[in-house]
Amino acid sequence: MKSEHITFIEEKLGYTFLDKNLLVRALTRKAFAQEQQQGRNCEDQEVYRILGDAILKAILTELLIERGYSSRESITNKKSEIERRESLGNLFRDLDIASFIRLGRGEQKQNIVQQSSVLGETFEALIAAIYLDTKSYEVTKNLISKLFSSLLS
Repeated sequence: MKSEHITFIEEKLGYTFLDKNLLVRALTRKAFAQEQQQGRNCEDQEVYRILGDAILKAILTELLIERGYSSRESITNKKSEIERRESLGNLFRDLDIASFIRLGRGEQKQNIVQQSSVLGETFEALIAAIYLDTKSYEVTKNLISKLFSSLLS
């Protein structure tokens, strides 16, 4: 990935990666990685999506409590609303970085980059990459608070 693309993405996220490879991996779909593996290692976002989902759940729960949500039901309902693939996909679209997701050839032909599920999964992978890069729950929480501010009200 070109350095100017990485810089553009970092500006949109409001975070500069110390390890740019974490960002690139978060943007790399499994199909792309498998196509690229001819004699070299190309890691994909799959495990980052799992970690990002868990981090997002914890941080959203904490942010909702801080914003006055006080019952299990209200927290669960609001968190579910925010975590929906459609909500995550829309937030990702608003960042205007979907064109940088590294897709496999078949995925490109199917134009899956427009699907909320793909965008939401990539957003989760980015959250994991930020967490792994910062090694800080608090820094990740502050960034998520900014990125998700429109959904947290």
